[in-house]
Amino acid sequence: MSETGLTAAILRFVREADTGAAGPVVAERALLCVLDTVGCILAGSASELEEPLGAFLASEETARGRHVVAGTAARLAPELAAMVNGSFGHALDYDDTLSMMPAHPSTVVLPALFAASDDATSGAALLDAYIVGIEVGAKIGLGISNSHYRRGFHATGTLAIFSAVAALARLLRLDEAVAAHALGIAASMASGVRCNFGTMTKPFHAGWAAHNAVMAVRLARCGMSAHTAALEAEAGFVAAYGTEQADMRRTVEGLANPWVFERPGIALKKYPCIYALHRPIDALIALRAKYALTPENTALIECRVAPGVFRPLLKHPARTGLEGKFSMEYVLAVAAVDGVYDLNTFTDANVARPEIAAVLPKVRGLEDERCIAEEADPKAKSAGTLGFVEVTVRRTDGAGETVRVDKPTGSPEKPLGMGDIADKFRGCATFAGLSVPQADGLFAAWRALSAAPSVPPLIEMLAKEPR
Repeated sequence: MSETGLTAAILRFVREADTGAAGPVVAERALLCVLDTVGCILAGSASELEEPLGAFLASEETARGRHVVAGTAARLAPELAAMVNGSFGHALDYDDTLSMMPAHPSTVVLPALFAASDDATSGAALLDAYIVGIEVGAKIGLGISNSHYRRGFHATGTLAIFSAVAALARLLRLDEAVAAHALGIAASMASGVRCNFGTMTKPFHAGWAAHNAVMAVRLARCGMSAHTAALEAEAGFVAAYGTEQADMRRTVEGLANPWVFERPGIALKKYPCIYALHRPIDALIALRAKYALTPENTALIECRVAPGVFRPLLKHPARTGLEGKFSMEYVLAVAAVDGVYDLNTFTDANVARPEIAAVLPKVRGLEDERCIAEEADPKAKSAGTLGFVEVTVRRTDGAGETVRVDKPTGSPEKPLGMGDIADKFRGCATFAGLSVPQADGLFAAWRALSAAPSVPPLIEMLAKEPR
């Protein structure tokens, strides 16, 4: 790769990509992801993040502006609105997952696009920019490889920022020189480390990436300079953040070949927790129903996973709702206590229940070499897709069995459809305080995004009326 090859190829793609020719599958799946993300942003406004972010913004004299913060009456400057909306979108760990990166790109890209949209921005233009941005970030992830994630980086913060910059460059039709400087600025702003999983800072990675993407583009448009090949330059982003497994030729060759929405696809979450726990949950729901598990009749719940799956999970018992989203042991215990995995499962109060504490000694999760699928390249897989999962339950009377799950509900192989996303959106919106009719009306309006002549009225619908 020549010093200017990677950035030049990305900018050429941003300029020339024909999303209209990508076909109806790409458009349909992109719309599903947008609807899913809007719901997650709304739900996040009622999460633990609302209090600290609200207090921060209340203290910021410069925070006032005209841009909507979903689920609130706040009006902020564009980069701050992107930051809060992006953080809300990932607050419940319910947003989409792209294992190729691996990251949660939509809650970075969409808030950045919302911040840049004006009355002339049509729904079709926003979808077009969104598709291009997701594609760029996905293929950067393909090139830098999962070794980036294994080093400790959270790609939602470190890679999805480039998705958002590419999407903004497309929407705003940036001059290529300006866009190159924006990518260079973003390369010095990319951040996020996995040690913060299970805390409020993990979702903030998404918000900070959205904030920084908006800032990078604004600064570049104002004339700030940066290295115009900062991604691939000596001492550049790939050199600093990558490993010997990185091969950015995969990025260039992979752009729209095929589109990521076409293959391998983006997972839409059925459960509001880290994707690595979704296969165990699928098995647990089935086994709980079959064996009528209770805390009293449960003798053992065991989950075996491929080596590497525990990398993003907690190494200690969950103490808070946020930590519960990253705890194999808590998720296993929930199967015996109530068997439901929804937005209320991962609260501080539910994690602290004495019934959970009573079941925890009966559960165990472990990595097992047997769970590496024969066809899998472990270094190319994320924790949510690596190998397969085996869950075993045994009751005190000896009844029980082992269930294997290869692909979770919501994965591209077992996708959620429009009806599923409508139900999820309704749950997210009512969690944020909307009535069911309000939630359904909002979903119907956003479902017609591609035909909308202007995006701001749709964004306005996400705001809460001031009291």
